[in-house]
Amino acid sequence: MAALQDFMISRVRVKMLELFFSDPDEMFYVREITRQIKEEINAVRRELDRMVGSGLLKSEQRGNRLYYFLNKRYPYYNELEQMVVKSIGLGRKIRKFRRKLGSLSYVMFSGKFIKRQPPRQGEVDLLVIGEVVLQELNTLIKEEEKKIGREINYAVFSEEEFEFRKTRRDPFVMDILYGSRVMVIGSEEEFVERQVPGLS
Repeated sequence: MAALQDFMISRVRVKMLELFFSDPDEMFYVREITRQIKEEINAVRRELDRMVGSGLLKSEQRGNRLYYFLNKRYPYYNELEQMVVKSIGLGRKIRKFRRKLGSLSYVMFSGKFIKRQPPRQGEVDLLVIGEVVLQELNTLIKEEEKKIGREINYAVFSEEEFEFRKTRRDPFVMDILYGSRVMVIGSEEEFVERQVPGLS
């Protein structure tokens, strides 16, 4: 049974969540988890029992190993995914180096990007709005591209340009506003309020 107490979490569970959400379709066995997060096996087993008990993880026997994987029907799956995305990988780096990146008003990942799905032609994985130091941003993106093994499509706008494109109902910007996203920097509510009048 999923409950708020699921989120009163230990250091070990934080590491495990980061591991599982770093590749949501992957399956892991106990010693593999222990090796990757560098924690004691008994602590890992305890957390696995709790996470399976709450419904966040499922398990499956394959040969002589028991594998664990994320349950995407867990009631808080999307909320957890959004939280973890901000604390690992490119999300963590953008937040950590925010000042070096310039004056950022909004940074968002597309829903497809956080679910490891490639964008269609003309779609972006990442949108950055503000006064941006492009060289610094490009360095972070290149590092992440090497890590995930594919190109990251991104767009950068000043606030003025973004507002102008919205008022003109630019198709590229409309696709972003209508699409699913996770805000890494900036408020979702404020971002929505900035939409073109009449856009739901």
